[in-house]
Amino acid sequence: MNIGSIHLQYGLIMAPMAGISDLPFRLLCAEYGSELQCMEMISAKAITYHNRNTESLLEIDPGEGYVSLQLFGREPETMAEAVKMISDRSFDILDVNMGCPVPKIVNNGEGSALMKEPGLVGKIVEALVRATDRPVTVKIRSGFDPDHINAAEIAHIAEESGASAVAVHGRTREQFYSGRADWDIIARVADRLSIPVIGNGDVTSAEDFINMKKQTGCAGVMIGRALQGNPWLLKDIRTYLETGEHATPPTPEEKTETILRHGRMLIEHKGEYVGIREMRKHTAWYTQGLPHSAAFRGRINEMETFEQLETAVRELILT
Repeated sequence: MNIGSIHLQYGLIMAPMAGISDLPFRLLCAEYGSELQCMEMISAKAITYHNRNTESLLEIDPGEGYVSLQLFGREPETMAEAVKMISDRSFDILDVNMGCPVPKIVNNGEGSALMKEPGLVGKIVEALVRATDRPVTVKIRSGFDPDHINAAEIAHIAEESGASAVAVHGRTREQFYSGRADWDIIARVADRLSIPVIGNGDVTSAEDFINMKKQTGCAGVMIGRALQGNPWLLKDIRTYLETGEHATPPTPEEKTETILRHGRMLIEHKGEYVGIREMRKHTAWYTQGLPHSAAFRGRINEMETFEQLETAVRELILT
């Protein structure tokens, strides 16, 4: 698939996830096979206000491969100004968040709330297309609630306004992340648009990846929560697509080394105090389902140093 001048052989994409898809996580996903890494959503207003906390969110590493920078906001002029201010950054694609379901975002009329304002969607996309020379994409949901399933309409407006691709999460804002994703909505959008459509929702295996493409006609597949604690899923999908065989599951030693490397990268990127605390949730995901992992989670929440993390993980996985 092509997003502007960006070519993806398989359309295998790591989804943007607030509080998750930071630089260390993106580097791991790129290493395991993702063709496009999507950054955490960033406030356009925060960029224009020169918010210091935003600086770390904007950091990009050459090792990531193709990178999509995702903005959220609702004021076309402010969003365009923000894009111009970061034009020297090395992102490859500019994405607009129109799918976030979090109340504090929605209550500001941002994220998935924009799906209730089709006219504003068009103005935002048009403003951003004028403000950057990079492809502009949009990430939406199936609709705001079951009575307003309008993904096809919003996606069509985005295309007419100059968007180069649209990603569709097959759940409404009201669902958040519960229930089953509706792949039929993704198919409807793909049938209507001439630009690439990226499907998102309930892809947890190589077979799911292939089935979503077959059932919906989408050009690419975006995977989010299934990668939490399981970047090896990306390797398995790539291997299956290339050979028809599943990849060999990670050994306990490989799993241990990946967890510890993730922890080291977080500490290097954010310092030990923040890095270890953010690593707690990742460690819980990595070790979910292992014997004694329930008791281990209590121990995780008390970790404050890398040495504590290393000792605990080696004891759980290797002994």
